[in-house]
Amino acid sequence: MSNSSSPSQGSTGFIIFISVIATIGGFLFGYDSGVISGTVKGLQLAFDSEAAGTGFSVSSMLLGCAFGAFFAGRLADRYGRKSLLIVASIFFIVSAWGSGIAGSTLEFVFYRVLGGLAVGAASVMAPAYISEVALAKYRGMLTSVQQIAIICGLTASFISNYFLAETAGDSTTTFWWGLETWRWMFWAELIPAGIFFLALLIIPESPRFLVASGKEEKARAVLVKLYGDVDGNAKFSEISESLASDHHRPRLSDLYDRVKGRVRPIAWVGIGLAVLQQFVGINVVFYYGPVLWEAAGFTESQALQRNVLSGSISIAACLITLFLVDKIGRKPLLWFGSAGMAISLGVVAYAFAGAPVDAAGDLNLSDESGLLALYGVNVYAFLFNMSWGPVMWVMLGEMFPNQIRGSGLALAGLFQWLANFLVTYTFPILLAGIGLSAAYSIYAFFALVSVFFVLIFVRETKGKELEQMEG
Repeated sequence: MSNSSSPSQGSTGFIIFISVIATIGGFLFGYDSGVISGTVKGLQLAFDSEAAGTGFSVSSMLLGCAFGAFFAGRLADRYGRKSLLIVASIFFIVSAWGSGIAGSTLEFVFYRVLGGLAVGAASVMAPAYISEVALAKYRGMLTSVQQIAIICGLTASFISNYFLAETAGDSTTTFWWGLETWRWMFWAELIPAGIFFLALLIIPESPRFLVASGKEEKARAVLVKLYGDVDGNAKFSEISESLASDHHRPRLSDLYDRVKGRVRPIAWVGIGLAVLQQFVGINVVFYYGPVLWEAAGFTESQALQRNVLSGSISIAACLITLFLVDKIGRKPLLWFGSAGMAISLGVVAYAFAGAPVDAAGDLNLSDESGLLALYGVNVYAFLFNMSWGPVMWVMLGEMFPNQIRGSGLALAGLFQWLANFLVTYTFPILLAGIGLSAAYSIYAFFALVSVFFVLIFVRETKGKELEQMEG
């Protein structure tokens, strides 16, 4: 696109407006992921489950996320980014209601998997949509808002869980209408889910999807509205030229290079980014935050408060990235975050390693070890949300060429959520088996691996138009 003209203020404001609407999906992604942290005890009592059963109840949503991300990426190439986000909003509503009314583990898992489909779809479609409507000069910043929305959703769920538990006395106590408090924790999500559904009705479809689908007049109209007449028409030509020479619709097989007889390297890089983001263990902190801190000797109320603190610190970290990602680039933020996470996770493992275990199997942290663990976890959460949290989604939303963006996101999203499931499911088992210190040592190891992965395989995308991406 020509640099001689720029979109009017009105067009820029409209881009920001529709991008913020898309990030409500990120808010629900975070809320739906984080709300489970305050309900673990309630689920154990209501469904009489042991460690492995609780781990599956908590992580069952993640199986839905994996399939939601994969099929959303594929279906979005056929039906559009906006259409998939609308379907996701409906699933959020049904899942929030159903998770609260569930009367058995099987019923609960069904609704959580349904919510997982919504989270998975939103996780890949929101950054893809934002990347496809924003200009390169501030695309990273707008896509980073997605991670802020995710953390805001997580923090909102922590705050909601805390106040509901404080008001009722405990997450397992009977509350309004004779129903347990943990059920109301799920129902609180109905408000933002309903807002998301209504807001999606007023945003346009992604212009790059419209061009790929042969809806040229609609695409041109959206591009002109976003960028102005001159730049909009120029961008229409650039998008058309970036697609396959035979103009076939994007498909999963495009990820395979028939000339070289191999999967395109960019697909492997996407998978690596997606998997390593989870193998550093971030969702253990969020999903099992209260359980972790109670195991370390804190009360349920104190544990929920520390989750709120972690969420607030994470938002501050994302705000820093918001202003840095388009200035210093994606790659420096990633490797800096990797190095810092490896160190901070090692500190946490060290703090837990020196703590004795009582007859009930609970850690008895000294004041010094408790503070060291608390500071280490919060430094880790800060560094993650200043680097891999937002930047991984920025990269996935923009690193793939137009022809394979939907398929690339589908594949990376599938692996990202499968890795998330593996880490989340195994944590209660690791906690009961090898303990907190060894578990955190494993996550520290993968943080160290991610340093070398970024330095060797990741290419900078700062300032490049999507039509310049190579794969």
